[in-house]
Amino acid sequence: MEKTAQAIYENGALHPLEPLLIGERQQVTVTISDRTDVSQNHPLMVSSEEWSDAAQDDISLDEVRRALATIDGSLSEAVLEERRER
Repeated sequence: MEKTAQAIYENGALHPLEPLLIGERQQVTVTISDRTDVSQNHPLMVSSEEWSDAAQDDISLDEVRRALATIDGSLSEAVLEERRER
């Protein structure tokens, strides 16, 4: 699989701006580009605290699969819509 995804580098870690459909602890190859056309107001920009809080969530793989199965259309659009509602 090959996918291009934007991410923010903060506090020593890359934080993707959209969900990545890869396995936990799956090794991937990352190519870095310094394009800066991502707005700081992008709906998927989140703080390091929010990433840290999300990492502590105890969600099973079955729960994730059930939630993903309910999404019509693009997963990216669904995430953007959820962010707009916050």
